Amino acid sequence: MQRAGILLLLLFAIAGCGGDRSGDATSVTPAATLQPADVTWTLCASEYQTCAFTGTHQVKYGTDTQYVIKTFTGGTGCDNGVFGDPASGFAKSCWYDSGTSGATTPPATSTWVACSSENGFCSFTGTRQVRYGTATQYVTLTFTNGVACNNGVFGDPAPGFGKTCSYEDTGTTTPTTPTTPTTPTTPVTPTGSGTLSCTAPAGSVAAAGGGDAIEMDTPGGDGTRMFASGSTFQVSVTTRAGSADTVNWQISDTWNKVRASGQFPVAAGAIVSTLNCTSTLSGYFAGSASLASGAGSLLARGTRPSGIATFGVLPDVSSVLPPVSYASQDLHRFGGQGAAYLLPGQGCCDGDGYRPLYPALGLSWANDNRNWYVEEPNGPNTFNPAVDHLASYFKPGNLMRLIQLDGIPAWASPTGVATHSYAPKSLPAYQDYMTRVGQESNTVRTRYFPAQSANYYQVTWEPDYNGGLPWLDTDANFTAMYKATFQGVHSTDPSAVIMGTTNAMVRENTVWLNRLAPLGFAQYLDGVTAHGYYDVGTSPSHPPERLVGNSDPSNAANALPAAMRELRHAVATLLKRGARLFVTETGISYDLGSAYGPNYPTQNVLYAHGAVVARTHLILLGEGADVTYMFYATDIPTDAAGYGLFFDLVNPQGTYGPAKISPKPAALAVAAMTRLIDGTNTLGPLNGLPFGVYGYAFQRLNNGSVVTALWAHNNANWSASTGFSATYNVAYNLQVDAPGSSGQVTVLDMMGNAASVAYSNGQVALALTETPVYVISTNASVAQGNVTTPEGYVGR
Repeated sequence: MQRAGILLLLLFAIAGCGGDRSGDATSVTPAATLQPADVTWTLCASEYQTCAFTGTHQVKYGTDTQYVIKTFTGGTGCDNGVFGDPASGFAKSCWYDSGTSGATTPPATSTWVACSSENGFCSFTGTRQVRYGTATQYVTLTFTNGVACNNGVFGDPAPGFGKTCSYEDTGTTTPTTPTTPTTPTTPVTPTGSGTLSCTAPAGSVAAAGGGDAIEMDTPGGDGTRMFASGSTFQVSVTTRAGSADTVNWQISDTWNKVRASGQFPVAAGAIVSTLNCTSTLSGYFAGSASLASGAGSLLARGTRPSGIATFGVLPDVSSVLPPVSYASQDLHRFGGQGAAYLLPGQGCCDGDGYRPLYPALGLSWANDNRNWYVEEPNGPNTFNPAVDHLASYFKPGNLMRLIQLDGIPAWASPTGVATHSYAPKSLPAYQDYMTRVGQESNTVRTRYFPAQSANYYQVTWEPDYNGGLPWLDTDANFTAMYKATFQGVHSTDPSAVIMGTTNAMVRENTVWLNRLAPLGFAQYLDGVTAHGYYDVGTSPSHPPERLVGNSDPSNAANALPAAMRELRHAVATLLKRGARLFVTETGISYDLGSAYGPNYPTQNVLYAHGAVVARTHLILLGEGADVTYMFYATDIPTDAAGYGLFFDLVNPQGTYGPAKISPKPAALAVAAMTRLIDGTNTLGPLNGLPFGVYGYAFQRLNNGSVVTALWAHNNANWSASTGFSATYNVAYNLQVDAPGSSGQVTVLDMMGNAASVAYSNGQVALALTETPVYVISTNASVAQGNVTTPEGYVGR
């Protein structure tokens, strides 16, 4: 505002998906290895149906290779609510053992060695199958060199019961007492996903004596704490133990799935031990570490809560979606507000606060100020268009400018003070200034942005009557000010695109355009800028779909998809064909009333925040915005906490332009979204979607591949009071090819992890959750026939 897992559960697992409970397993072991050879399994139900039988039977739920076995009498429901989710990303089924009706525990063909009770550590060497649960309800996964024995790794196969871990002994090993391993676990490698692995510290070095009992960080890199996929990076653990101790550590993803874990001994005193890690699994990660003695755990840092140290691995989608060729630079679709001064020797605000942050996130637009009150605060004719006014951070030419024109200096204001609320005393003087701005901007574009087809100017900023910069003058003067801007800038910048009105709420932009239309206002616009807010508080508990289908039509009209369609109608009917629509600010905060603190935000809030950020901007683009801006780069001191894509690691209430940051899930969700959706034209929302399912298709430039973003949302499963569900899902078949055809499509999760999925009869079967997934397909004609193009939208 005023600056003042959807996880498709596909037909196999996608890395990072929320419901995947396979822990750090390298594969899920077929439970059939635990059964006698003569046991047969009878298919009794597909997922969400009922498995019916008489008597008592073992029931296997999952896929052929990833499943949970439990014991039931007289039948059972076949769904995640009964069994947990042993194969997130797969369509699941139920089978019961038809060999005997009185079976309890399936006879084992191997020796199982008890290695840990629940929340302990199962220690062994080499690669072993590990069974977690009770005697009759368990999950079997494969690990190397030990594993933590808890629900975070395995899921919960037996809610409410005490659980244990055992590993399979295929040789002559006898049961042993769990011991402290010196090497970490090797994390899971589900089909179609990457891995995150870390090697144990080889030793330690001295650390500064003052500080917390234990600290964790990712030193090196470029300051974003985000690393390239496949690169090696370090996770440092600083300890100040009073005596020899043991560090327990683990790394979890957005869905709180443990991706790596382990233990290592530390000596007394202040020392740094370093894990060397590599990840081909992209996304957000939260590291945690504690001393086994209980002497310390990770404390809060700035706006980041206690218990975690965060980092990210950037997605590389080039193998499934090669880069496109841009006919003009301004076809890029993502921008942002906010900066972080991460480069050595820089600080706010005398350096480049956009690099390396914006390139890493995939953002190509930023605001540049040519406001009259900024450039000529003390009198007229002091802004010389022949002088180089361009800030150094724009001169590389790869970060485009949205030129801000809002605000009148005090000397030109009818009130005698600088204002956004009134037209200037002299419109000719104002138009003269705009003439000089146009001249300077045209020179800048020619010199520094030769591949950009136009300059883009935003005339006003949130003139809402109830906002921080309310328009208090007449509609006639508002229109006259836009006319002077249009004529002044266009006289010296023939490629200028003049845009407004930039109200805060999407629907309010429509109200203003329609109200001002009789005054001829639209003839002074080349395009529309709007801010993308849609609710009283845009937050996890107020997602953009919250009001869809509301029984009160006036409320339903405020849902973001409906609000955008209303705005597109105004643009299409009032402005020239192909007028561009830029949404130049939309932020998602934490819920209203929340505050930064050592225990907030929780993991569940961060997960929801990331999902809602992605969904909001996908709706904006999918409903016909040409460009969308993220708000805000980092946490800032506003009355609504949490707008940042990154934590501020120094200031407990956030600040503008911090020097130390670490990512939230939202940052990595944005990085994946920009890599997949930038370089596209919008095809539009999918037709015929079931209630609660959302889908938008985009086509890569130059008639390239189709990228379809999909997710599901249900208000009943999405609230701060009951939790933001990572497992709620809806089955949906997406048409990706002609009927009767079969093949493979690529599906990526919210963090950009790719998997190849089979389709038949032209359709791929998906199970959509609250986090977006992206389906890449090649039959553009099928996609184009299954969407409604946003009104007046013209692809480029």
